[in-house]
Amino acid sequence: MIYNSIIETIGNTPMVRLNKVVKGIAGTVLAKVEYFNPGNSTKDRMALKMIEDAEKAGLLKPGGTIIEGTSGNTGMGLALTAVAKGYKCIFTMADKQSQEKINILRAVGAEVIVCPTNVEPEDPRSYYSVARKLNKEIPNSIYPNQYDNPSNAQAHFETTGPEIWNQTGGKITHYVATVGTGGSMCGTARYLKQQKPNLVAVGIDTYGSVFKKYKETGIFDRNEIYPYLTEGFGEDILPKNVDFDAIDHFIKVTDKDGAIAARRLAREEGLFVGWSSGSALHGALEYAKENLKKDDVMVILLPDHGTRYLNKVYNDMWMKDHGFLEERAYGTAREIISRRNGKDTLLTVTKNSSIGEAIRIMNKEGVDQMPVLEGDEFVGSVTTSSLIDKIIQDPTIKDKAVGEIMDKPMQVVALDSTLDVLSSMLNKTNKALLVRDELEKAHIITQHDILKAMTM
Repeated sequence: MIYNSIIETIGNTPMVRLNKVVKGIAGTVLAKVEYFNPGNSTKDRMALKMIEDAEKAGLLKPGGTIIEGTSGNTGMGLALTAVAKGYKCIFTMADKQSQEKINILRAVGAEVIVCPTNVEPEDPRSYYSVARKLNKEIPNSIYPNQYDNPSNAQAHFETTGPEIWNQTGGKITHYVATVGTGGSMCGTARYLKQQKPNLVAVGIDTYGSVFKKYKETGIFDRNEIYPYLTEGFGEDILPKNVDFDAIDHFIKVTDKDGAIAARRLAREEGLFVGWSSGSALHGALEYAKENLKKDDVMVILLPDHGTRYLNKVYNDMWMKDHGFLEERAYGTAREIISRRNGKDTLLTVTKNSSIGEAIRIMNKEGVDQMPVLEGDEFVGSVTTSSLIDKIIQDPTIKDKAVGEIMDKPMQVVALDSTLDVLSSMLNKTNKALLVRDELEKAHIITQHDILKAMTM
């Protein structure tokens, strides 16, 4: 068969049975291998759909410019479509994305603007904000906005979902995918649930992202947001394409577990996949161990190709430097907590507690800092050094409420964060960190804890 252009080859990717990595798992586990798309990722599907829908709506005219914030894969899909249709592309990317992604986009003619990762989405320097600003400034341009554009999820409703249904002969019982913009998870899940209402959709989230807690509590907790290394999924915003009603469960996966699982897929199954694919596998297996039955059929969407991560996940030195390949001389937050043998009690004060009460607790218990609660949420913190400074300035503040003078909340970090990562996050601004165990119980980690762990 001869195709008229590269974009006609998008879709109809293969389904591959997993064999070695699923030993001990009941049921059948299949992988939907999306790197067979021409841009090597599942994002090709929605990139084409967004552009074609923009053309139909008269928003994109000949010679126009496509401007998008991307982690790389959406940019590639848009760039291929732009080449085939004669458009220009400008992409904004966070600086944590791999150099391979940047190089690939430039190779297909796109302009790439790299923006800082660790800023708020509303910050004018964020890759979201820069993309929107360029769209306003450049005539005959569109900002597809993959996060909120309904064409994203619709592309998967129209293509990915039907493909999976037909490839499994309607036998699929569980669908697993990482959740970033929400398109590949929610569009596909909506289609599959229309065919089989009792199908279970499992979303894979990362530590440092807001999705899992929001699904389970309805609370958008900014304290859950912190930097993470994994690319392509998890968010510090709630995209409109994330339909939480279409997702039954969320599983969180650490940077390390996702990276190791990606390498396993390459070595044990011959599937040279990206980091988020490894995260999807790890989360799927965690769920399957307890929930998959003999006659169940689980399909895992593997979003992209390993060439995007040659200098990271598939670089032994990078993996060792991040403590992902072998045990470092130091341990992890999990090990610090386990050594306490369940004897630690997190001391807190409420937002309405008096400053004097906070001081009495800190003096009695011999602690230098405490989280501040409002209901069940961490909304701030108090430290001895900050209190001393404030009392020197105003000796009468002891009767005021903690909420009037508290500092920002302590950062919540992943349970398997290594000590070098933890220590890098502690500074004059962040005096202590919070970590949640598997039961969602919160624990505090201080500089003293890290020093003690390093010298054991």
